[in-house]
Amino acid sequence: MDEEFPLRVAVDQAWTVHLAAHKDVDAADPRRCSLERYLRGKWQAGESDPDELTCHGLSSSPKV
Repeated sequence: MDEEFPLRVAVDQAWTVHLAAHKDVDAADPRRCSLERYLRGKWQAGESDPDELTCHGLSSSPKV
């Protein structure tokens, strides 16, 4: 199993919700990279639960 699977799941889930809430944002928007960097930091700091990572990503959405 891919060791980064929880991170990828969290990024995908948070980005999907962000896109649903912000219809004017394109799926290829560079803010997805910012979201991924932010969540990667949380993941590297020890957060491994995809649901918790997703919540962190959703809470950071205004900054993303």
